[in-house]
Amino acid sequence: MISFDEASALAAGLAQPLGHETVRLGEADGRILATSIVARRTSPCADVSAMDGYAVRDGDLAGAPVRLAVIGEAFAGQAFDGALTPGSCVRIFTGGVAPAGTDRVIIQEEVERDGPLALFARAPNGARNLRMAGSDFRPGDILVEAGARLNAQRLVAAAAADLATVSVVARPRVLIVATGDELDEPGNPSPLRPGVPESVSFGVAALVRAWGGQVVDRWRLGDDLPALEKAARSAVDLADVVVVTGGASVGERDFAKTMFAPLDPRMIFSKVAIKPGKPIWIGRVSNTLIVGLPGNPTSALVTARLFLAPLIAGLAGREASRAVDWRLESLARPLPPCGDRETFVRAMRVPGGVEPIGDQDASAQKALAMSDVLIRRRPGEVAADAGTLVETLDF
Repeated sequence: MISFDEASALAAGLAQPLGHETVRLGEADGRILATSIVARRTSPCADVSAMDGYAVRDGDLAGAPVRLAVIGEAFAGQAFDGALTPGSCVRIFTGGVAPAGTDRVIIQEEVERDGPLALFARAPNGARNLRMAGSDFRPGDILVEAGARLNAQRLVAAAAADLATVSVVARPRVLIVATGDELDEPGNPSPLRPGVPESVSFGVAALVRAWGGQVVDRWRLGDDLPALEKAARSAVDLADVVVVTGGASVGERDFAKTMFAPLDPRMIFSKVAIKPGKPIWIGRVSNTLIVGLPGNPTSALVTARLFLAPLIAGLAGREASRAVDWRLESLARPLPPCGDRETFVRAMRVPGGVEPIGDQDASAQKALAMSDVLIRRRPGEVAADAGTLVETLDF
């Protein structure tokens, strides 16, 4: 059995980005760029108006007030078919291409229209209200660097660069296997025996997606070792990461680890000195990682947050260290001393800081639903009073 820090370091060493793939922009939200977004066009492609108003020559307004002939219009994305001539102006809208000879756009609020004429009361002395060609970017400009996570703003830039697709880090494919004869599909209890709804896989799947993974399937299997061994062989061929839940004890029918034995897995670690979640283990079969989580819901979700979240984040091209970004917060209610195992106390944020949940049982699910933060307690730490700064992690 190893320490939390040792296990975390071993898991971090596995969290290396997978290969690249090309996806369409509409499917790229949240993905990590494998190659930089490089502009393929000039933006704006011509001098365009930044305001609704009138395109004018400065020389025509030097003797303001003055009336100029309105000789045409330029709507957004369109150009007036001609050029400004002395004594004329063009009605123009935001995004309209400025006609040749334009020195500035006078906003419409400062112009009085009189039929075919426009009255300009004073000479200009402010902004030109023009966006010059290439003032945003030109072909070859890097708009978003490789390694950035695509969001709404960066997707706008990619589309503006005239890209239909982007190269991104492949999402890790994750297959979740929940084991145990006692497990029923939620909403469909067995009529033959008392059971419990299988709940852990739904939480694990949500966590995987939140940290950049792709859940390829979710299996619920009984404690039938030959069937589990067959499933294990299939699972490692279908996924980059197989998450198996169950085996919280050393009972005769806890096969979550044994099911992979015929595949001769290389164990990264097999047990960690933490509470809850001591049975957490990670192994590898060829290029597929196997993550074993306890069957108890709270234990499973805590260990998934501590180990699976950074692993998935790193495989997906994110910074794995940001998935375990501990910070100090004030304790809102006292905590007892910590035992000889590092303990992760489920808590919730309240106006006074972080408040431990009353029910810390490893199988508690109502208490789990109330928790939004973990408090890290080192082995042997003394009791902590309210107001003490404690290490916390978003849960």
